[in-house]
Amino acid sequence: MDAQSYNAALAELRTVRDKIKKSRAELTKLEADRDQRITRLAAYSKAKAERLAPAAGMSVADIVALAPELAPDDLAVPSQHQATPCEAAAAADAGPVAQRAGTPATHDAQPQSAPPPPRFRTATTGDSTESAATDAPRTLPSLPEGEADEAWFTHTPSLASTRPNFTQQARSTVFLDTTTGALVHRHQTHHLDLAGRTAADILTAVFHAVPDGVERIYITAGDPWHRDADRYPYLRDAVTAWLNAPTPGWRTDTGRGRDRMAGHFVHARNPVGRYQSNDGKTHVEIRSVGEWFDLDSNDTPAIVRDAFVLLWQALRRHWNDAVLMGSPSQTGRDLWTRTIPQRGQHADGFPVLSEELRGLLHATAGQGRNELIPPPRVPEQLPALVEYDRTFAYAKHTWKSPVGTPRRVTSATFSSWSEKEQIRALYGCGHWHVRVTVPDGWNHVGLLPAPAPGDRAWHYPATAGTTFTTWAGGPELHTALTNPLQPWKIEILDGILWEDGKPLDDWAKKLKDTWTNLTAQAEIHGDPQQARAAHLASRAVRAILLYGIGSFAQRPRMVTGTTPRTMERDLPPDAEIIGFDDEQITWQRPTGFSRDPNAHPEWAAAIWSGARAALLSQRHRDDNAYAGALHTPPGTVVAFRTDALYLTQHQNWPYHHQPGDYLLRGHLTGPVTAPTTEEELLTLRDAGRATHAITRQEA
Repeated sequence: MDAQSYNAALAELRTVRDKIKKSRAELTKLEADRDQRITRLAAYSKAKAERLAPAAGMSVADIVALAPELAPDDLAVPSQHQATPCEAAAAADAGPVAQRAGTPATHDAQPQSAPPPPRFRTATTGDSTESAATDAPRTLPSLPEGEADEAWFTHTPSLASTRPNFTQQARSTVFLDTTTGALVHRHQTHHLDLAGRTAADILTAVFHAVPDGVERIYITAGDPWHRDADRYPYLRDAVTAWLNAPTPGWRTDTGRGRDRMAGHFVHARNPVGRYQSNDGKTHVEIRSVGEWFDLDSNDTPAIVRDAFVLLWQALRRHWNDAVLMGSPSQTGRDLWTRTIPQRGQHADGFPVLSEELRGLLHATAGQGRNELIPPPRVPEQLPALVEYDRTFAYAKHTWKSPVGTPRRVTSATFSSWSEKEQIRALYGCGHWHVRVTVPDGWNHVGLLPAPAPGDRAWHYPATAGTTFTTWAGGPELHTALTNPLQPWKIEILDGILWEDGKPLDDWAKKLKDTWTNLTAQAEIHGDPQQARAAHLASRAVRAILLYGIGSFAQRPRMVTGTTPRTMERDLPPDAEIIGFDDEQITWQRPTGFSRDPNAHPEWAAAIWSGARAALLSQRHRDDNAYAGALHTPPGTVVAFRTDALYLTQHQNWPYHHQPGDYLLRGHLTGPVTAPTTEEELLTLRDAGRATHAITRQEA
């Protein structure tokens, strides 16, 4: 692509942007019209929220919010609706992976939320309760008063992470490019006629080419679930229709053996279709290889297969029973359970926290920092845009994690401690309820997350004198108190403190060693295809650790189901409609936490806190140097994006190919118009990476 075609493509992109803005404006008008109609219907003496909800495509709670007089008398009573055979189980594994019956929804890219446990009391700032209005920050839960907290600071009875006493069974896997029809099975390549690229077409063609049986089909290119995307307002609707289309000879899988996974997983980019033959003898899943790594147009199914083979071989050096499961999060969690000690302190496993504390952590511990800093905090015309990405970042923060029975540290208790004890506590494994004040004269980025409007949204106040109440982990509080510019004022309101332990250290070290070996192979291999396969395998190791950590967080489950349009009245009363056609309604509803023996949100929260703190300040002991946003001049930080920093200046930060090191990923020379939306930032990011790649090739 030359400069002329690039500029032309940008102009076309702006046209699409304008169309989207117009569509959103029209959608806003339609939603306002819908709300007015609901209000008018609510005036009818026999109107019921559970009848209005499916007609409006909303949940009962949404209807009641518009028309409080329709609140059912039993609104506070949990629904006793039981899943019917037509309900597709839905619980995600921290990443675009399988949804399954009876397991937690932990997909971090699209977290599902449920109301906090009823015993949460309202968090306050000063003497006034924070507003619950949609345009005000969320109200974060806090710990209960008095003896009620005894049930919180225990573990869930008879629920603990233990080492498995069985070996996972490998599944026969093929790799399919639905654009070209190329199918790779073991060392053979077949060319299939996929007709309309429906699920039925794929199953028929694959089982004709490989009659001895296939259990997993990875789609490497073509995204067949998007083939009719133009017919639907959202990609998710197109995916739902593709998964639920008729498949003669097959039906939706209902699970088997130890594998509790059942039903399809609806995801806009990386869905999972699970099917079983009508005789129940054959089970197969269709899933996207995009769960593991991103591909480019030159990555053939053969290269992808080689990447999986290299990944399996590399993992086998550390786990002699390693098996690649359907998703990186499943694989990561399975490998972790096989590092649980067989002797010593934790031979009996790691107990799971009470549901109350898990709910508190779910509501108060965010993941990556994603913040765009627009003008006037940065110049409207940037002198440059430079991207630094922390390599394999989360692997650097697994050396210490919370273990044991947590204890509460009240404000009075904390105040009674010596300064040394306080520092030790904040540097330890804790989660703290704090009141924060940005110091006078502060002119840099915000340091601590504060609740923002929107579901699980966070922002980072940076205006001098601002006071807010929030929850934060020890690494972030330590950074706020000891940062190189000036300390922030932190008032401890309450806290949860654990013992320091290393439940993830062995697992992470093995994955880091695997990643290092594969990365080295990618750099020195003489065969370009094998070098590319090794690079993809190294990216898969990153996904195993990243999504494995996310799976510990355990989101409240969301069950997805379908109901015939003729049976609209049978929808669960708390269901939210997410799609419909002439024949059926697709809905989802929250069902709370499951009894997941590997639910450890305290581990995920500690790692995420450490990673956010390292974006601000990170010490390189061997170089006696520091890196991070706080080690750049004020006004030079343009954005944070999970593990990446976007700056207006190049930095001379150490890079030794170690986890957590800041890698220069992209750069654009100025002047560059400062991005004001995420879309603009991503466009500049892609252009900067392309420019950087060309510069490296020329060098």
